Amino acid sequence: MKLTKKQQKMLLRIVLTAIFTAALSFIPISNFYLKLGLYLGVYILIGYDILRKAGLGIINGRPSDENFLMTVATTGAFALAIWEKSGDYNEAIAVMLFYQIGEFFQNYAIGKSRKSISALMDIRPDYANVETGGTLHWVDPNEVAVGSIIIVQPGEKVPIDGIVEAGNSTLNTAALTGESLPRDVGPGDEVISGCINLIGVLRVRTTKPFGESTVSKVLELVENSTSHKSQSEAFISRFARIYTPAVCFSALALAVLPPLLALLFGGSPEWKIWIYRALTFLVISCPCALVISIPLSFFAAIGGAGRRGVLVKGSNYLEALSKVRTFVFDKTGTLTKGVFEVMAVHHSPLAEERLIELAAIAECSSSHPISRSIQNAYGKPVDRTRVSDIKEVAGEGVEALVDGIKVAAGNEKLMRRIGVVPLPCHCTGTLVHIALDGEYAGHILISDVVKPTSRRAIDLLRKAGITRTVMLTGDSPKVAGHVAVELGVDRVCAGLLPADKVEKVEELMGDETPGKLAFVGDGINDAPVLTRADVGIAMGAMGSDAAIEAADVVLMDDDPMGIVTAVRISRKCLRIVRANIVFALAIKAACLILGALGLAGMWAAIFADVGVMVLAVLNAMRCLTIKKLAS
Repeated sequence: MKLTKKQQKMLLRIVLTAIFTAALSFIPISNFYLKLGLYLGVYILIGYDILRKAGLGIINGRPSDENFLMTVATTGAFALAIWEKSGDYNEAIAVMLFYQIGEFFQNYAIGKSRKSISALMDIRPDYANVETGGTLHWVDPNEVAVGSIIIVQPGEKVPIDGIVEAGNSTLNTAALTGESLPRDVGPGDEVISGCINLIGVLRVRTTKPFGESTVSKVLELVENSTSHKSQSEAFISRFARIYTPAVCFSALALAVLPPLLALLFGGSPEWKIWIYRALTFLVISCPCALVISIPLSFFAAIGGAGRRGVLVKGSNYLEALSKVRTFVFDKTGTLTKGVFEVMAVHHSPLAEERLIELAAIAECSSSHPISRSIQNAYGKPVDRTRVSDIKEVAGEGVEALVDGIKVAAGNEKLMRRIGVVPLPCHCTGTLVHIALDGEYAGHILISDVVKPTSRRAIDLLRKAGITRTVMLTGDSPKVAGHVAVELGVDRVCAGLLPADKVEKVEELMGDETPGKLAFVGDGINDAPVLTRADVGIAMGAMGSDAAIEAADVVLMDDDPMGIVTAVRISRKCLRIVRANIVFALAIKAACLILGALGLAGMWAAIFADVGVMVLAVLNAMRCLTIKKLAS
């Protein structure tokens, strides 16, 4: 990924700081003030933004954050070096340098800032066709009044919700419902904005202003739902609110109280010894192990996930994913392939291959997805010299003469119109009934195909402690129910538009089920609900740009098993982070006590701190070793 200008600038500061610090360590400089000035210059180069944020925090009354903590610890190290006149300022610079490296990796992992999602969504219509005096005029959809007649030509988007007054056609509704199967419409049928007209010309009477149409509501949901996203605060910030003031007041007390008590009881105050111990206390208090190992743990986990085809946009999403207990899935393209295939041929006196051959040749001039699925099942180039008298009936099917046989292929309406009684099917899917020379010859079953790993992924999620699985879909209740039973999901909600999906997710998030909620989807229509969920997971390889941009986690291979991998990575990362926190704080507390009592000198304290940091970093690197589950 290309670095942003801000990231390039930070990387340059890190590299220059490392070079200057190494150079100053090897160049002998005898002048105390010159050496101090040079080291201060390097310190300001790497830490000026942290110092600025710490200053703003003090001004705004919110000093207890990691910026203030880093400022106090590093300036304390500088003060101690000045006090001793040792000229060893590397500790302060190294601490700030390591912290900035962690911040750089964190920012790089998150990636470039999220673009405007609505700009990626190609469902907003640019114009509406209004007929005036027999001529079509392009008009801004916002200017079309309710009750107006608009013309939607083949290949155009329906700009405004309405009712079909005249014309028959097939609409591609994938951008809004996420379903691959187009919908046939005719006079009296309702059409919604954002759909694409595939075949015929439609005259539509508008029923809503553009601002209240379906496409506008989808765009509004996408643009506004980000504001509802719950963001998890980084641990170090929460920790610093308590740790920073505690350390600062403890160091102040250590510098002042013992000498004052000594004066009170007639002893020698020994200010130099206690101020030295207080500064040592501040240096020891610098949480190197935490500020380095915690971001590194998340970064390693994000990197390890990326190598497994799971892209996580930030550590806060990784943390939230580890707390998910409810998974909500879109159906088409997520749990299913989203591609309709011929599944079976029933009630046919002919061989299966022969019936598919006749149907494919009859359908050779149709661009309808069902027709294409039959042609794909045929698997051979169609010899068009074998077919003639092709007649495509919108909303019904196709009639043609193939090898001298009158072939009718379509739905029940077509069969009944030509006087043929179709036979029902016990399977769930779309039926293409075939009649040959006016006699029923069986039907072809076409349906969406469940991904082979979907069932195992849901079973493994349940074993991993996921308490609830829900499937949301714009498909019919019958088809959705069949898929839900096949996959073993706990609950299914069918016939939903994007706004309905958002409402369902909000309803699920509002109940008393513990843990966070994750939504998994792949289409443009899923963008609003992806941003609304605690964690949005998009199928990346086949998913839309808008869904990928709106999501917090992207599965690059579209395999549902990636969801299980992501959960395992997030939970392992959080276990390692918690272990590092406990380990680092325990050692830190021991060093602080020993330093306050004068039992641990500066070098011993630094050695213990660096040792803890190394062990914490090695532990954090375990996040890279995540085994990919077999599909």
